[in-house]
Amino acid sequence: MKKTIMRALAPVTLAALLAGCGRGAGSEKAGAEKTEAAEGGETRQGPKDIVTVSEQQIADAGIEVTRPTMGGVAGAIELSATIEGDPQGVQVVSAAVGGRLVSLTRNLGQSIGRGDPLAIIESREAASLKAEVEAARARAALAQSNLRREQRLFAERVSPEQDLVAARTAAAEAGIALRLAQQQLSATGSGGGSLNRIAVRSPIAGQVVARSATLGQTVAADAELFRVANLSKVTVTTSLVPSDAGRVRPGARVEVTAAGRRQEGRVTFVSPVLDETTRLVPVIVSLDNAGAPWRIGETVNLSILVPASGDRTVAVPSAAVQMIEDKPFVFVRTATGFRATPVTLGRTNGGQVVVTSGLGGPERIASTNSFTLKAELGKGEGGDED
Repeated sequence: MKKTIMRALAPVTLAALLAGCGRGAGSEKAGAEKTEAAEGGETRQGPKDIVTVSEQQIADAGIEVTRPTMGGVAGAIELSATIEGDPQGVQVVSAAVGGRLVSLTRNLGQSIGRGDPLAIIESREAASLKAEVEAARARAALAQSNLRREQRLFAERVSPEQDLVAARTAAAEAGIALRLAQQQLSATGSGGGSLNRIAVRSPIAGQVVARSATLGQTVAADAELFRVANLSKVTVTTSLVPSDAGRVRPGARVEVTAAGRRQEGRVTFVSPVLDETTRLVPVIVSLDNAGAPWRIGETVNLSILVPASGDRTVAVPSAAVQMIEDKPFVFVRTATGFRATPVTLGRTNGGQVVVTSGLGGPERIASTNSFTLKAELGKGEGGDED
């Protein structure tokens, strides 16, 4: 009779484990079911490899359900590499015209938005450019005034059409000259306040990572003043021997590791040309750097995961495998919960382990927090032994 009651209580124990403490309604229902089983003498015995859970209990326990990876993992190429800035995310900011630096608005490490001023240059050339814009604007206004007058005189049959055509041409040329002067000034950064000053602006949003400018310094045109970097993404550059490069394709998964850090990236470029000096194949990996965990120039370890091709190898996350009585098991999703399925394991690479037997591939398995299912299964088996 005691053994029968303990078998009836096994599913109730799982509900209490996964749903958590303090759920009065669930506890009362479980107590009612236990009382009915005890009083009615019913025996609800299921297979020892089955754990019965609801969708809500799975969510409460944080169990993720995924499918195994078909093709498995054929291996991993291990090597060291260097963190570099994204080529599109590092910009040199230089002086467009020569002059004297009268203001510096940013220092090393400070953030800046796109188009924000980094420095103000006082320059004779800036004064000439601004004066040319003002002169071109005045000529354009005069040409437009003459055009309106000629249009009125032509309408009154006072002026010949030839004068009207000439006025239109002059107005068009004056407009072109004004736009050219404005574009030349805009190319220098414009702004800066007074007539002889221009602003040096940041071409991208980011962070100041280098500054060679000094307040009061006289700089030549095209002299580098700052470097601005957007480090939300970085790249990892390395080189492979041709035989290994032939196994790597853009999009391949890469694990980047350093002291206390691990992150996944993707191969974005595998060069079709060997480096003339090293005779190796350059490879670039893109890595998300939100929060700036990686620093430019840092040496890291790479593990390029190379998928198997042309086979039916099955691989699962290492966290999905649980050892029960010193044998590996994977919990496969069923209509009512999970079934502990014995498997035979192969090699392990990059957080994935190859399953040589026990799974066909289309199953849905518990990939995270499967230890809670193992604990409940063991609790149920312990009850049967009493």
